[in-house]
Amino acid sequence: MANLEPLTITAIMFFSMLVLMSMGAPLAWALMISGMGSAYVMFGPGGLDLLLASAFGAMDNFLLVSLPLFIFMGLVLERSGITDNLFEMIHKLMGGLPGGLGVGTVLICALIAAMAGVSGAATVSLGIIALPAMLKRGYHKRLVTGTIMAGGALGFLIPPSVLMIVYAFLARESVGKLFAAGLMPGMMLAVIYMIYILVRCRIDPSLGPPAPVEERFTLKEKLASLRHLIAPGLLVFTVLGCIIGGITSPSEASAVGAGGALLIAGLRGNVNWPLLRYVMLNTTKITGMLLWITIAAVFFSKIYMGLGAGMILSEMIEDYNLSPYTVIIFMLMSFFILGMFLDDFAILFITIPLYVPIVNELGFDTTWFAVLFILSMQSAYLTPPFGYNLFYMRSVAPKEITINDIYRSALPFVALQILGLALIVAFPAIALWLPETLF
Repeated sequence: MANLEPLTITAIMFFSMLVLMSMGAPLAWALMISGMGSAYVMFGPGGLDLLLASAFGAMDNFLLVSLPLFIFMGLVLERSGITDNLFEMIHKLMGGLPGGLGVGTVLICALIAAMAGVSGAATVSLGIIALPAMLKRGYHKRLVTGTIMAGGALGFLIPPSVLMIVYAFLARESVGKLFAAGLMPGMMLAVIYMIYILVRCRIDPSLGPPAPVEERFTLKEKLASLRHLIAPGLLVFTVLGCIIGGITSPSEASAVGAGGALLIAGLRGNVNWPLLRYVMLNTTKITGMLLWITIAAVFFSKIYMGLGAGMILSEMIEDYNLSPYTVIIFMLMSFFILGMFLDDFAILFITIPLYVPIVNELGFDTTWFAVLFILSMQSAYLTPPFGYNLFYMRSVAPKEITINDIYRSALPFVALQILGLALIVAFPAIALWLPETLF
């Protein structure tokens, strides 16, 4: 194996990783085993020293302190009952419009994304609360499931996004700059979803019928329901304001967010031992999983980068005389294909060390490319056969909604995500205006 071409060795590494994953091995162990095997065969026992260096290098970064704290914040808010109040507010404000609850669900997903930082939180919580309520009011099952899954995926793009934090760590980008870059594209995509829902329900009101007259509310009741926005709105504004405004580091802002989430839960009377036990255990589990994947993936990527995989790609671009935008399109296509089979963090660690130097050489803004990557991961969470949000939805959906229904419901929203991606490729200012203005 040591005498093989670097491209062949890289292909063997990726193939062995996919075989291990297909056998049921966790992602971290699939990366670790294939990486260690390749390092030992090519470099002997000394090659395993790279694992130790990768572990210390990955963990010796203060930025990663923000990961468990943002996860903690999201889990506390998820269990504090805020989602129930937000859906009640949306029902009062928009229930009388055709498709109004769908539009409101997207808004709630965007708000939960800004509080939780992960995709699963909004998908699962709204799948439990909003899905049965909307089905009961006559909404079409595919419109409802697609809306919740697509809205839940906004957690990738709308800050504080856990995936953005890990991307910033790996690509040596500014977290505040990435958060600022994701804000407008995230809002744009939410608006695209809402326009799509309103247009479809305008054409065919049976897809999302308005609430009957007896379930509509007075202006006073609608205005009173807005009080549910005060606490989460203040928390989001404080956390993002601290990071984007440069008042605190992301790690310090995550501590503010975690403390604020506990304060909100306490004011609602929900801080108790079962809540704390659930939040602490799940924060530990999720953080441990992410850190193991980080160590294994950094080790794996260092090996194939050390073989010269980056130089091989650069030479191929020169040999075939590819234009810069053609290269970007091929990169986005690779994200889309990998997203059908791999976890978003696996794709991040495998491709970004390879692609970011090339993007830099081509003269593109790496912050803009980061937004393209994050948006591509939204599509990855909705594309069959292994999109995570598809399985989150399956876990909470009633039996009458089949996996085929869930797959079909995701397709229009994947098309809308591709439209959003095309807009950001064509008009980079959508992503770059805010960070350039602030930084």
